[in-house]
Amino acid sequence: MAKNRVYTVKYRRKRERKTDYKKRLKYLLSHRPRIIIRRSLKGMVIQSVEYQEKGDKVLDTIKSTDLKKYGWDLPTGNIPAAYLTGLLFAKKAKIKEGIVDLGFVSITKGSRLAATIKGIGDGGIKIKYSEKILPKEETIKGAHIKSKNTKKFDEVKEKILKWREKENQDKDSTRREN
Repeated sequence: MAKNRVYTVKYRRKRERKTDYKKRLKYLLSHRPRIIIRRSLKGMVIQSVEYQEKGDKVLDTIKSTDLKKYGWDLPTGNIPAAYLTGLLFAKKAKIKEGIVDLGFVSITKGSRLAATIKGIGDGGIKIKYSEKILPKEETIKGAHIKSKNTKKFDEVKEKILKWREKENQDKDSTRREN
């Protein structure tokens, strides 16, 4: 117990190590949407979140399991899947720029988080990151895992990159019909 008469209890989310309020304030002062990246053993979840007074508003959410719609039948908890999830997020997201929020996790050179950040950047969303943290190109393609990974990686990457073009063509054709 504290010896002083006045004792201030810390915020509950700070005590539970769920929110770092100093970091959050820096993110909010940037006036850009946060790109929240969370990892698990089986995959990644990426969200774009915008601050509002009543509470944060989630704009987009992409999970690594969404890659299965594009033909990815390999595990989703590895570096190639993390990169493709970031690329898919960048193609489907409604934002043009953002700031990456990793929470309490510190990034390691060549990790899944770094591959996800590279995928987001390659997809066209403007974010700040250092080239030093990124994994090697062979690692991103999955050459270190199995030989068939690189072929599957290239197929899924092409489908994701063509997704936006196909969606725009579908919109144009529906406008012409009306």
